[in-house]
Amino acid sequence: MILGHHSKGKVVSTKFVYSFSEGNKDLKELLGGKGANLAEMMRIGIPVPPGFTITTDACKEYLVHGVAPVELEIQITKALRELEDEMQKRLGDKDDPLLVSVRSGAKFSMPGMMETILNVGLNDESIHGLIKQTNNPRFAWDAYRRLIQMYGKTVLEIDGHKFATELENAKSKQGVKNDHELTAETLSGLVATFKKIIITESGSEFPQDPRVQMDNSMQAVFHSWNTDRAKLYRRRERIADDLGTAVNIGTMVFGNMGEDSGTGVCFTRNPATGESGAYGDYLQNAQGEDVVSGIRNTLSLEDLARISPAIFTELRGIMYKLETHYRDLCDIEFTVERGKLWILQTRVGKRTASAAFRIAMQLVDEHIITMDEALLRVNGHQLAQLMFPQFDKRDAPSAITKGMAASPGAAVGKAVFDSETAIEWADRGDPVILLRRETNPDDLSGMIAAIGILTSRGGKTSHAAVVARGMGKTAVCGAEEMDVNEKEKFATIKSIRISEGDIISIDGSTGEIFNMELPVQPSTIVRYLTEGIVSANESSEEGIQELIRSVDRLLRHADRRRKLIVRANADTSFDAEIARKFGAQGIGLCRTEHMFLGDRRVLIERVILAKTSEHMYEALAALLPMQREDFNNILKEMDGYATTIRLLDPPLHEFLPNLPDLKVKTALARERNLVIDEDEELLDAVEKMYESNPMLGLRGVRLGLVSPGLYELQVRAIAEAMADRIALGANPIVEIMIPLVGSHMELKITRLAAERVISEVARERKVELPIQIGTMIELPRAALTANRIGLVADFFSFGTNDLTQTTWGFSRDDVEAEFFAMYLELGIFTVSPFETIDEYGVGELVSIATARGREVNPDLHFGVCGEHGGDPESIHFFHKTGLDYVSCSPFRVPIARLEAGRAAVS
Repeated sequence: MILGHHSKGKVVSTKFVYSFSEGNKDLKELLGGKGANLAEMMRIGIPVPPGFTITTDACKEYLVHGVAPVELEIQITKALRELEDEMQKRLGDKDDPLLVSVRSGAKFSMPGMMETILNVGLNDESIHGLIKQTNNPRFAWDAYRRLIQMYGKTVLEIDGHKFATELENAKSKQGVKNDHELTAETLSGLVATFKKIIITESGSEFPQDPRVQMDNSMQAVFHSWNTDRAKLYRRRERIADDLGTAVNIGTMVFGNMGEDSGTGVCFTRNPATGESGAYGDYLQNAQGEDVVSGIRNTLSLEDLARISPAIFTELRGIMYKLETHYRDLCDIEFTVERGKLWILQTRVGKRTASAAFRIAMQLVDEHIITMDEALLRVNGHQLAQLMFPQFDKRDAPSAITKGMAASPGAAVGKAVFDSETAIEWADRGDPVILLRRETNPDDLSGMIAAIGILTSRGGKTSHAAVVARGMGKTAVCGAEEMDVNEKEKFATIKSIRISEGDIISIDGSTGEIFNMELPVQPSTIVRYLTEGIVSANESSEEGIQELIRSVDRLLRHADRRRKLIVRANADTSFDAEIARKFGAQGIGLCRTEHMFLGDRRVLIERVILAKTSEHMYEALAALLPMQREDFNNILKEMDGYATTIRLLDPPLHEFLPNLPDLKVKTALARERNLVIDEDEELLDAVEKMYESNPMLGLRGVRLGLVSPGLYELQVRAIAEAMADRIALGANPIVEIMIPLVGSHMELKITRLAAERVISEVARERKVELPIQIGTMIELPRAALTANRIGLVADFFSFGTNDLTQTTWGFSRDDVEAEFFAMYLELGIFTVSPFETIDEYGVGELVSIATARGREVNPDLHFGVCGEHGGDPESIHFFHKTGLDYVSCSPFRVPIARLEAGRAAVS
C-alpha cells in the first residue's frame, strides 16, 4: 500500500474501516450501498460471509491526495486479524488459507462500472493448502487462474483479451466448450501461462504476498471510480462525482466446488414486467462472474428447486424476509457452497418503467407501503418511457450512427428532404421521416406531416427538438456523421447512402438511426390517457390492464397531493384539445407567432415591412378575423380554465424574407436586366432591418412599441373572441402576456394601450372583460427589477428557455452542438441547463423575481412556461420556490402532474 503523510504525523481518529457487524442500511453515504446492505443483512440474521468495509471517506482521501490515509493500513490490519480470528484461518496461509473478495460499492448502484477481484490470498504455496483442505484440485486451480486473470486485468490494467484468448485456446486444446469442463491439469497450465502474461505485460511477477494482493486490489477499486465508463454512467444517471466508492472485503465462499455448489442472482419480483414471484438465474459449479458475464447458459430458480429443494426453500424465505424488510423489490446475489446458502449482496432492484408502476401499486395493495410512498417509487422519466412508442430491438442490427435523443419515441418511415414532399406523401398515406440539416419555422407543416424528424445539426433545445417534443413527435438531432444534401435529396452516413423514399428507423429515446424498418410497439398508456380505451388484444392481457390501473391510480393520487397547477403550452385548438385530454388545467403559453407560420407568414411580413400607416392598417385588418377565430377556437377548448396568450414575439429573421436569397435573386435579375422595383425595395427594407443577433433584437415588446397598432390588433382579437364566448354562455378565462420586458415602463405603456382596447370592446359588446395582463420574465434585468415590474403586472411567467440563454450568454441554437459535449465531459455541466433548470444561476433569478414581485404585489401569481416546465427535476425546484403553476407541451402534461405530486410528498 502507498502510505501518505498528509496528516503530518498527527494521529487522526477518523474511522475508515467498519466490520459488517457494525453498520446498517442507513449508512450508504459512508459504507456505500453494498456495504450498508451487507451490514443490515447481518444485523437481521441473514447468512452473510463475514468481512469489513473500507469507507468512501478513505476513497475520497486517496483520490484527493494520491495516497491512502496513514491510519488506514493500521485499521485494515486490525479488521483483517479480527476476521482471521472469527474464521480461524489466516490470509494466504499455506496450510489452510483464508481467501477474500475485494469489491466496490458506491452509495448509488453502478452495476458493472467498477471493479471486483475474487480469491485474493492465493499464491504458489496456499494453492496446495486449498487443495489439501478441499480435496478438489480442479476447484483450487480454477480459483487461482481466476485471481490472476482478474488481478492482471483490473489491478495491472492488462488487456483482458490476452487472458481470454489463452483460456479459449486451452478449451480448444482439451476439446471442451465450457470453463467448468477444464481439468485440473489444464487449469494448472493456464496459471503458468497467465503468470507469463503478467511478466510480459507489466514487467513484474504476480505478487505472492497476500497482503500486497489485497492492498493493491483495494487501490484498483478506488481508481475504478474515475474510469471513463464510471464517469459516463454517473453523468447519465446524474450521480455526483465526489461521492467516492467504498471497498468491501469479504470472506470468499465458493460456488465452484462441485455439483453441490453454485451461484445465482434472483429478484423478489420480475424486474422487467413487475409480476410477483421468484425470478432469477442459477449456475451449478460456478462463481459469480460466470452468471453476470453470460459465458454459460443459466438455469432458472425452478431448476434450483428441483436440484436442491432445501436450498430453494431457504432462499425463498430469505427473499420474502428481505422484501418485507426493505419494502421494495430486492435484487439478491447468492452462493451455495457444498450445500450451504450464503447471501453475498442485496439492493433495491432496478426495474423497467412498466415494472416500476406495477410494483409500486402491488406493494400498496399488499399493505407494505402507502400511496405517498408509491408516488416516490416512480418518476416522470419512467412515465415518459411508457408514453412514447418503442422499438423492439431483440433482433435488430447495430445502429448506423447516433445523434442526440431529442424527443422520445420510435419512428419508421420513408426518408424525405423537404416539407412539400412530406405533406404530399403523408396525404397519400405514406409514413415519412423528415431529414434536414436543421429545421426552421417554415418546416412546421412538414414536421406536422412527418412521424419523425432527423437533423444533422442542433441539440436538445434546437427548433426541431422543441417543436417535436411539443407535438409528441419522435426526433433525433445533431447526427453529426450524417451529411444531408437537401438539394439532391439524399443523405450519407459514412459509406451508406439514404435516398428519398428509403425506409429508415429513428429512436428518439436513444438517438440511434437504422437504415431499415424496425418493429414498433405502440404506447398503450397514451391511448388510455387520451381516449380511455385500449385494443381488444391488450384488454385481455392481465399485465397491460394492471399497468393501466397502476398509472391511473398514481396520477390521480398525484393530482390530489400536488400544489402546482399544470397547464400546457398550446398554440392551436388541436393542441388545446390534446392538452385537456392529458389533464391540463389551462394554457400557460399560447404563442401567437406560431399562428403565422407557413402560408400565413407573409401577413406578418407585410406588417413589419409596411412603409406607411395606411399599409400598416391594411395589413393589420387582414390579420384581425384570423386571430379572432384562432382565439375563439382555443378558448372553446379551454372553457373554464385560464388561457395565457402571449402577444407576438418573433425574431425578425423568422418572418422576413431570407436576405442571402434576396441578394442572389436581385443580382441575377440585374445581370439579365430584369430588375423589378418591388424586389429592389424589398431588398433595401430587409437590409435595413437585418440583425446580427435577432434573438436579442427587435422582438417581443420592442416590436409592439415600434409597430403601432400591432399589439392593439391582437388585444382586440382576444377581447372580441372572449366576448363571443361569453355571448354563447361560456366561461372564458383570459390572460394576456407581454413578452421580453426588461423595463417596467415597457410593460406600463403596453398595458395602458391594451386596457384601452379591452375597454372599447367591452363597451361595444356591453359585457365585462376581466382580462389579466402580465409579463414573461426572460431577461436577467426583468428578474432583478421584479419589484418595479410587479407593480404593473398581474402575473409573472418565467420564460426559462430565453432566461437561460440570456443568463449564460449562450446562443441556444448553436452552443449544444459546438461545445456542450465537452462541458459535460469536463464536469462543467452535469446536464444541459436548457434541459434541467440551473438552480444556482437561472434558478436564483427565478427565486429573486418571485420574492421581489410578491413583496410589492401579494396578488401576483407565478408560473413557468419554458421547456423546464415539463422537466421532472426542474418541477421539484419550481414547487420549492413557490410558483403557482408549470406549463409544458401537451404530451408532457401527465409527466408534470406526476412530478408535481412527487414534489409535494417528498
